[in-house]
Amino acid sequence: MVFSDFSSAWLSFLLAGFLIAFILGLIANKTHFCTMGAVSDWVNMNHTGRLRSWFLAIAVAILGVTALEYAGITSFDNSYPPYRNGQLIWAENILGGLLFGIGMTLAGGCGNKCLVRLGAGNLKSLLVFLIIGLTAYFMLNPFPNSDQTLYSLLFYPWLNPLALNVGSSQDLGALLSNETNLPLMRLIMGSLIGILLLGYVLISADFRSSKDFALGGLGVGLCVLAAWYVTSQIKLELEGQAYVLSQYYAEWDMLAESEAGKPASGAPLSTQSFTFINPIGQSLAYAASGFKSNLLTFGILACFGVVAGSFAWALISRGFKVEWFASIGDFANHVIGAALMGFGGVLAMGCTIGQGITGVSTLAIGSILTLISIIFASALTMKIQFYRMMYEAEASFSKALASSLVDLKLLPESMRRLEKV
Repeated sequence: MVFSDFSSAWLSFLLAGFLIAFILGLIANKTHFCTMGAVSDWVNMNHTGRLRSWFLAIAVAILGVTALEYAGITSFDNSYPPYRNGQLIWAENILGGLLFGIGMTLAGGCGNKCLVRLGAGNLKSLLVFLIIGLTAYFMLNPFPNSDQTLYSLLFYPWLNPLALNVGSSQDLGALLSNETNLPLMRLIMGSLIGILLLGYVLISADFRSSKDFALGGLGVGLCVLAAWYVTSQIKLELEGQAYVLSQYYAEWDMLAESEAGKPASGAPLSTQSFTFINPIGQSLAYAASGFKSNLLTFGILACFGVVAGSFAWALISRGFKVEWFASIGDFANHVIGAALMGFGGVLAMGCTIGQGITGVSTLAIGSILTLISIIFASALTMKIQFYRMMYEAEASFSKALASSLVDLKLLPESMRRLEKV
């Protein structure tokens, strides 16, 4: 995909985000692809079909990324966000993942699920969208008449010093080999992990019980892979020289005739795939600006695409239904959960899709830590909610927490405070 002018290349870059995300939203709605739902099925019903569907998406993305990288078609070392950054922000990955896992459980779904539900008529998700967006925006951008962000005020002083310099890249292949053997080690690690995940998925009768589990996992994984591929292959050719969009932006003063049509930032022009928390914040900034075209990004168009795809399936299936809060408690849970997702998604540098599939497909250690933290926090939150619902006044938070940790095999049985239900 080679273009002769920047505006055509950039438009194709943005449209690719919308079109692939449209397919993603349609598939997610049709198959009920949902990370929180997957964890809930596993924790509450011991059914792993949807969880394995999510792992299928991860496996497809890993195997695809591994193949593209080994073939020399695409490089993922300078992606947006920089998943393989040599600075391993392990504390932010873990804390962010924990906050995000709690938040998505309270709010009834992750960032992607919020967009899917919004497209299907759920007005609760509109509030979640707005709160995620505001929180994520001010985590990265200063308050009016200030140079302080939520991140610099609340997290930077004590989390940033914990970052570890692991060299040129934090992916498993780079950490286990030298530069000479790096392509081969990335091929070995990606193939091994991808095949092991496929085996885990396909061996399960729970997974094989529904065609939608296969369609959801395969479809979402391929959408993530397609976005990686397309964003890396849109280029400009000027005087025999090929430029990817981020390279052209970096040399704009030398290559372009004027500032007309120049995007607000160059980083969002890099190779990337789907992530939704920061783009939800970008979407609010875009709307607040009066819809200035230079603020458009792949992520913003991806958010719109998921909503549109979900809306299309809701119309096709006659599943469009306007929903609102059932109670004040339901409202409060969604507000708190959305704020936690905004904080956690920015801290961890992604969500269940952005880190759990897109980031993990690069085998970045930070992405793997985030994925584990999200699953753990969501499972623990569900357990606590269940005990407090079943035992009501008897179930203090501490009793519910201790019993939940026992259920998750993280505390001995002797520390149980509530009888297992």
